[in-house]
Amino acid sequence: MKRNSILLAARKLLSLRSLPLLGFAAAGLLLILILSSSPVGAADTVDVLTIADSTGDWGFPSPYGHYARGPGYVRMSLIFDTLVWKDENGFVPALAEKWEYLPDEKAYLFHLRSGVTWNDGQPFTAGDVAFTMQYIKDHPYQWVDSSIVEGAEAIDDSTVKITLKKDYAPFLDQVAGTLPILPEHIYKDVSDPANFNDDAALTGTGPFKLVNYDKTQGTYLYEANENYYQGSPRVKQIKFVKVSLEMSAAALEKGDVDAASVPGETVDGLKDKGFVVVDGTHDWVAKIMINHMKAPFSDAKFRQALYYAIDRHDLVETGLRGYGLEGSPGLYASDNQWYNADQNEYSFDPAKAGQILEELGYKKEDGSSYYSKAGEPLSIELLVTSTTERQGELVAKQLDGAGIKVDLRSVDAKTLDSLVGAWQFDLALSGHGGLGGDPAILNKVVLDQKSFNSARYDGDKTLDDLLEGQLEEMDLTKRKELVDSAQELIAQDLPALPLYYTDSFWASDNKVSYYYTYGGVGSGVPIALNKMIFV
Repeated sequence: MKRNSILLAARKLLSLRSLPLLGFAAAGLLLILILSSSPVGAADTVDVLTIADSTGDWGFPSPYGHYARGPGYVRMSLIFDTLVWKDENGFVPALAEKWEYLPDEKAYLFHLRSGVTWNDGQPFTAGDVAFTMQYIKDHPYQWVDSSIVEGAEAIDDSTVKITLKKDYAPFLDQVAGTLPILPEHIYKDVSDPANFNDDAALTGTGPFKLVNYDKTQGTYLYEANENYYQGSPRVKQIKFVKVSLEMSAAALEKGDVDAASVPGETVDGLKDKGFVVVDGTHDWVAKIMINHMKAPFSDAKFRQALYYAIDRHDLVETGLRGYGLEGSPGLYASDNQWYNADQNEYSFDPAKAGQILEELGYKKEDGSSYYSKAGEPLSIELLVTSTTERQGELVAKQLDGAGIKVDLRSVDAKTLDSLVGAWQFDLALSGHGGLGGDPAILNKVVLDQKSFNSARYDGDKTLDDLLEGQLEEMDLTKRKELVDSAQELIAQDLPALPLYYTDSFWASDNKVSYYYTYGGVGSGVPIALNKMIFV
């Protein structure tokens, strides 16, 4: 029985006015016995929590060792803390207990908690924060753009000032709330952090320590950091185990795991069996990455023809069994607070696609059902993974119906990301989260020249200026106008083809209360695994 239920029952018992004196004494004794048998917090302590993950391995969970996708960041965040954090409602203190912006100086002043130690026992100070800010300039951290930071100064052991080169609206979300703070006494001598895989690389101030990581099996085991500055975590061990999405509901029902992301069609059955299911927002988008560095994909008209030829409604209804929303060309889902409805939506229209292709010089020759140009058939390779193969087949069939021949090539997820990053592809069915966070995500997935999640598109100077300008706009209303205009141009240029946003469901046996973080974990990870849940 939950402690609050016990207290409620005891209070009701004590409130019975008709009890004789002996009855009140007995009730009082009962209350003492109840409380003594259920010490504060005992009912809330979880010895072991087992969490399913369909991929398994997300890399060594150090700041520079984890794989550059959301689950990898979440694994790392259990060990390393940031200056500020977010819960289900917004920003909350982390290593900094309070902060303020100094507009005249374009600087943030962070007042740090006292008494914080690294998990090796060394004290945490403002010097570690200043060191980290300089370290990511010398050794770029994949999740944070350090170019905005002019410098960081430790005013004293508990105060640090971070000065920016210019106003930067998403600083709290994208830097202070995302960047893991590093221990200077460990990392000052590390010149290659990506290959720093010693135990010392996992020296953090976070609520957990890593006990075991099995790359082959894709498993992780963490134990509570009993000296955590926010108190001893109520979950004493966390295990991550590899379980396919298709088997996740069955693993829950068998008791093999305590929590998992589950398919939509299993939700009602799980609820009927007493499991708690939390619905996520549409922060994860599946899209077709396009190699716009080569013809014919370098032509926006050709990209538009592809988009007209794809039935996004069918991808949701057939491929996702209705558990999702159709993709919007400006990237944001239609239920997102930043969504701009004033954009070309590209309704499914194969005839329109054919018209554009013919305007570009393509023809169907000699009775062929496929387009060709100058005797060369229009044939495209589409990269997919085992988890996106079904959707890739639907896309290929739709494009085929519009006269575009598509060859599917299935590779593992890391190979796909690598090929996209090296521009060794035509089209690739991929995706990412982060759309529920700060609109800086648009800059990351459109302009960023280093990320495989980014279109790496710089073919529109006006779009570049809008996206860069919205980062500096501190007035929310004006910033929304800039983001609206940027979406219209993204929808026009189509540097990538958004297909759908998946419905997400997180099911558990309710040993802890899960939630989806406001704006996503860190800079926008749409996973119901905020470390504060376990603390």
